Amino acid sequence: MTKRGFLDKLKKALANDLSGNVIRDNVDYYNDYITEEVRKGRKESEVIEELGDPWAIAKNIITSEEIKGNTGETYDSYEPERQRSRTYEQGYDEESGHRGVHVFGLDTWWKKLVLLLGIIGVIVLVVAVIGGIISILAPIFVPLLILCLILKLVKDSRR
Repeated sequence: MTKRGFLDKLKKALANDLSGNVIRDNVDYYNDYITEEVRKGRKESEVIEELGDPWAIAKNIITSEEIKGNTGETYDSYEPERQRSRTYEQGYDEESGHRGVHVFGLDTWWKKLVLLLGIIGVIVLVVAVIGGIISILAPIFVPLLILCLILKLVKDSRR
C-alpha cells in the first residue's frame, strides 16, 4: 500500500464519526510520520506495514475521541510530547498563555440523544414538582374554596 492509499483509507474511516479538524490533524500527523521515517532511510511500504491497518488506527482514534467527549479540542495524543502546544490536563496554551475553550458539539447521534433525553427529563421533573406542590396544597385550598363559596352564598341569601 502506498502512503496516499493509507492516508485516503484513514481519512475515509474517520470521516463518518469525527469533525474535519480532528480528521485533518490525524491525517497530517500520519503523513508527517511516514515522510519523516522515509527521510531516515526506511522504505515507505515498510513504514506503512509497521503502522498496520488504517481502519484499526481509525477505530482507536474514534474510541479515544468518544472517551474524551470530542470537546472540539485539537486531537494530538499521537504527537510527541515535545511538539505539543496544549496540555489537556491543564487546558493551557503555553505559547499564548491563554486557557483553552471547551466546546460541546452535537456532532454525533448519541450526543443529540443525550440532549433530547435531558430536555425530556427536565420537563418531567418540572411537571412532577408542580404536581407535588398541587397535591400538597389541594387538601388545604379545596376546603377553603368550598367554605368561601358557602359563606358567599349565605351572605348573598341574607340580602
